[in-house]
Amino acid sequence: MTNRIPTRKKAILAIIVVLALAGIVLLACWIIQNKENPDLTAAFIEEHMTNDNGTIATYLKPAASENPDIVAGREALSESLGLWMQTAVVSGNRARFDDSVQLLTTYFLNQEQEPYIQWKLRPDGQSEVTTNALGDDLRILDALLKAFNRWGEEEYLQLAKRIGSALLAVQTEGYLVDYHDFARDESAAALSLVYVDLSALREMHNNGILSSQDYERYRNLLAHMPSDGVFYPKTFHIGTGQYEYDASVNLIDQLIVGIHLAEMNHPPTDLIAFLKGEFRQHQRLAGRYTRESRKPDADYESPAVYGLAIILALQTNDLPWAQQLHERMLQFRDQDPAYPGGYVFDGNTHAFDNLFPLLAETLFEQSK
Repeated sequence: MTNRIPTRKKAILAIIVVLALAGIVLLACWIIQNKENPDLTAAFIEEHMTNDNGTIATYLKPAASENPDIVAGREALSESLGLWMQTAVVSGNRARFDDSVQLLTTYFLNQEQEPYIQWKLRPDGQSEVTTNALGDDLRILDALLKAFNRWGEEEYLQLAKRIGSALLAVQTEGYLVDYHDFARDESAAALSLVYVDLSALREMHNNGILSSQDYERYRNLLAHMPSDGVFYPKTFHIGTGQYEYDASVNLIDQLIVGIHLAEMNHPPTDLIAFLKGEFRQHQRLAGRYTRESRKPDADYESPAVYGLAIILALQTNDLPWAQQLHERMLQFRDQDPAYPGGYVFDGNTHAFDNLFPLLAETLFEQSK
């Protein structure tokens, strides 16, 4: 006797199968959407990389500071604050931006002398340093001035003017330099080219903080900068006017310089060609390269490197290249199931290995 399934049961089974398939499709869509959702990384930073006072910790794991000039554990950097502020402006998150401005004025801004930004804080918000970091300052100024342009809040402009005036007051022979010690009134003798932030300098010029003459000086500094055929110098020495290369090249520095060049319509074509060739041949970008041999000088890959490479690709309107880099970058996220959205390895991570990817991912999503 042949067993037959009644028609009604067949219909019920068919419905179950359809619902199951629909559920699988919805789950797959959810996974894809969340895998490419920059809000996940922002949530990771807020939940796991934020100190009790709201400052962003440099490392996930706590560690005691043994040297005030070297960052450790949950200490906070002005670099992290600037990147967080820039992402808030790009994503249109004014509440997050205003919270960041509060952190800036409460903890980072030293107002006892000139209103300079302390480059490093202890986890409790106190500072043991009396120096600034130019690149971080300009990133924060860029965010403040773009926020003023976007939301029209006069407080942002006035704060930027105060910080900018303090920086200009401690120039060396007409140049901003890497740092100034406000307690000792001593300045660095060199300007790292990674700190020549054309976007920030342009905003300062447009808002009356930087003169046209000074702005053109920095444009010319980058426009006339030498190259060895791929890589750019690390520093410009103020006294001698000489550029100096590093023997071991940090790719983060090179990419940031490349982004600044692209912002002034001088795309770093040789650097980009090298990076594309490396990625095509090895499916990866190393964190460092030996300048003479062009070979990797480190075995690690950095999410920050991929984030910056994505930003450079977007600056040069190379969306296919940005897509390849984006896919590689996301392979480093969510590797530790305890920290969804984070770029965590062996239970630890650095803030910039999450903040640069977050900024890149936000810009990439907007470019689609």
